[in-house]
Formats: sequence, structure tokens, C-alpha cells
Amino acid sequence: MKVAVFGGAGDMGSRAVRDLARQPQVTKLTIADVNLSGAQKLAEELRPVMGARQIQAVAVDANHPATLVQAMRGQDVVASAVGPFYRYEKTMVEAALEAGVNYVSICDDYDAAQQVLALDSQARSRGLKVLTGLGWTPGLSNVLARKGANELDEVDEINVYWAGSSADSKGFAVVLHTIHIFTGQVPSFQEGKEIKVAAGSGRRRVQFLPPLGEVSMFHLGHPEPVTIPRFIRGVKTVTLMGGLTEEFLNNLAIVITRLGLTNTPGKKQALGRLIKRLLPWLEKIGPSGTPMSGIRVDVKGKKDGRPQHLVYQAVDHMNNLTGVPLAIGVLMLGQGQVERTGVFAPEAEGAIDPDAFIAALAERGISVHNTRGLE
Repeated sequence: MKVAVFGGAGDMGSRAVRDLARQPQVTKLTIADVNLSGAQKLAEELRPVMGARQIQAVAVDANHPATLVQAMRGQDVVASAVGPFYRYEKTMVEAALEAGVNYVSICDDYDAAQQVLALDSQARSRGLKVLTGLGWTPGLSNVLARKGANELDEVDEINVYWAGSSADSKGFAVVLHTIHIFTGQVPSFQEGKEIKVAAGSGRRRVQFLPPLGEVSMFHLGHPEPVTIPRFIRGVKTVTLMGGLTEEFLNNLAIVITRLGLTNTPGKKQALGRLIKRLLPWLEKIGPSGTPMSGIRVDVKGKKDGRPQHLVYQAVDHMNNLTGVPLAIGVLMLGQGQVERTGVFAPEAEGAIDPDAFIAALAERGISVHNTRGLE
């Protein structure tokens, strides 16, 4: 299996690369990144792991799509960790369609997901599989939503919660993503309708697995309320709430966005660079957060006519929760375990088998905990 990971030298992409390098079915691994020196350094580090199998680094630039198409041609599967996805996911998917190659990404921006879902018919006409949003959230969150839906006869409500720490990842794309999701009106799906809610609103405290504990949650802009109602039939409400374990950073993000400092792409980019430089000092202002991240998915519905409330949770480092699912998705696509064609999210019928996926996570030391009870 020939695989290329775009953004493979970055925080999240490199974790997927390290996993794929250890899989014997990957016969050739390409690390494609705008940071060629970083990609070359990682390739040299992993060359002993690959043994007789091939590994190489190539320079690409998502601002120049021709470089993407050239690096994608001849691959069996390409994976993307190129963020921010509101800028680059559509470009990456269009390049994959032109190159005629199956694709999986960790796209975590709702507007980017909406853009690429519109390319579904183009992908299906080419017989290609484009799996958008298979990381931590979205990704693991969607798989757990599908797991819960499969357990029930009727699904009424799916609530996704994520907790992260600025100490758990300092990549520039993560900073830009955080600014983006705290900005403006974001999608939510309530009582059978997609609505808009104010980003940063609805504050509530939600319990996560140790060591995270209770964390403040807010409505934020992620793809789950866009894709889950599309692919899980009958669900009436899908919400996405998240927050940083450093409470003061949540409050800072809300203030910044409400002052209008993030309402254009240029402002987001400039502010992101400033925050990236200031983050080591900002983190000293308030209590330090636990350098771990978590996901919690609550699925409510009925089984045999009785109300059920299923809760699925996982806690690990952000790069593990994000990069490992991407690697598993590459392997599933490459080995024909994903049947569906077109553009779709992980929870779609014929996409990711949740039990196989959870088992693959467990093999890599990431445990999913679940509880159930009557409501």
C-alpha cells in the first residue's frame, strides 16, 4: 500500500506517520509538507523502522495545488493534516479528485465540511472515497456516535463534548482553529432543524474521565452538528460543545471574538500569529491546564421501548487522539474496509465500522470507556 500524509511533519500528521511506518502493509510512505526539512528529518528517523520498505519526504504547498496533485498521483491513499481546514480542506479534496486517489483527513472546521460534502457527486462519479473529519473531534466523536446509534432502536439526541489543553498542542493550525471555532454564529441541530447559535455561548460544566475532571463547555463551530444528522437517520438533536481546561483562555477567546478581532480571514491570521508568540506567557496568567485531551459522546434514545442514555469517553494526548484515528482510517481505506464512495463523514453507513475502529485504537493503547443507564 502506497500512502502519502500531507502535513506529515506537523504535530498531528507526524503522529499518523509514526503509526503508519510501523504497519507492514504500508510498502511506501511519503511525508508531504511545506516544511521540507522537518519532513526529511522525520523520514530519516523512521527509515530504520521501515526497513526495506520505502520512505521519502517531498515538498508541497497547499497554496499551490499543482504541487498537491503531483505528490498524490500514484498513491493508494492520501491523508491530510493540513490546517487550518477552513482554508485548505476543499483545495486538498479537489486535488485528490484530480489525482484520482482515495482521501482521508482530520478536517475539524464545519464550513470546510460543508464545502467538501458538496463535492459528493463528483467523487462518486469517479468511484473515489473521500472521508472527511477522521481525527479526534470530529472523527472519534463520530465513530462513537455511530456506535451508540447501532446499539439503539431509536436515536433521539447525540451530544458531543471535547476538552483540550493549550499545553497539549501548540501548533499554529490549532491556534487558528481555536480562534475560528469561537467566532460568530455556528451550526447546531436541535429539534430536527439546523440552527445557528453564538459561538462561546451556553456555558456548562461537564464531567470527563480523569485526569481532566469537570471542564467548562461552550457551543463551538465543529462539523458534528452538520454531518451526524445527515448520516444517522432519525436523530432529532445533535450538539457540539467544547472548551479548554485553562478557563481563562476560554474567556479570552470569547472576549477577543466579541470585540470583532477575528471576523475576517486576515484578522484571524494576524491574531493567530500574535497568540502563538504570546502563548507561553498567557499560560502563566492562570492555573495551568492538564496537558491531556478528552472526548465524551452522550447518545440518548430507546431500546426495546425503554429510554437509554449511553456515554462513551476517552482521554489521551491530543496528537494520539487525532493522529492515530487518521492512521487507522488510512489503513481501512487501503485495505478495502470502507465500502462507501463519495464524500462522507466517519459515521456514514458503509464508512467506518465502529467496533473494528475501537479495537484498532485499543491495540495502540487508546481505551474507549462506556457506560449505560436508564433515563
